[in-house]
Amino acid sequence: MPALTRYTSDGVALLGDVSRPGGVTFAFTERTGGCSEGPWSSLNLGDACGDDAASVAANRARALAALSPSADPERLVNPRQVHGDEVVCITANDDASVREAIAAARAGADAVAVSVPDVPVLLCYADCVPIVICAEGGFAVVHSGWRGTYARIAEKAVRELSRITGTPAGGMSAYIGPHIIGSEYEVSSDLAEQFAREFGSGAVVGERNLDLGFCIASALEAAGVSAEGICDERISTLSNPGRFFSYRASGGVCGRHGALAVMEG
Repeated sequence: MPALTRYTSDGVALLGDVSRPGGVTFAFTERTGGCSEGPWSSLNLGDACGDDAASVAANRARALAALSPSADPERLVNPRQVHGDEVVCITANDDASVREAIAAARAGADAVAVSVPDVPVLLCYADCVPIVICAEGGFAVVHSGWRGTYARIAEKAVRELSRITGTPAGGMSAYIGPHIIGSEYEVSSDLAEQFAREFGSGAVVGERNLDLGFCIASALEAAGVSAEGICDERISTLSNPGRFFSYRASGGVCGRHGALAVMEG
């Protein structure tokens, strides 16, 4: 069963699988180790939450260097996340192809699948669910809020990653990172019922608390990932404000932690 290890690199706290499954280096960042101030303190990686742009750029460079010192921040693919199910696929790593991928991601996407080395990817979160899927020769990074979860973006990302790497879903490992967990995430009765119909009764905790992790694991398994290949340590963003940003805990003004991944050439 895949697992996450917490470690520190150059002052940046990371959660990752140090065994580098499929040759992929990845981690979920925490909020410490950066230079942002105020509600964005300190390692804010989000560029659309009100923080100073220079601080965000410095934080991203710092986080990427902590993950992989050889990764080039100029080649970083960071989507404009729109709570949809668009997956950008990257199968070439020449400069023109990377520029094209960066532009496609900025046009709007919530997942990036990569089958080539030297293309780092960052997606950002503050209660929504980060997912990294590792295959032999590739990876996908996914942002899954309730809309993306209902649209089964994780399932779609697995299928796209299998297509571009040739690796069957059963040979993949999937890591569900820190997020707001089911016992904390109260939603409307209508939305809870909608998810229960789509994913089964396990999607709802109590009367109307939504367990996104359960739903995402269900979608991953529907795509062919084995239950033993899915890691969800159920680390709460809402209950750990010193470690992670939480949109709900902060009243809506906060930074964003991230999921970073790259294959080194």
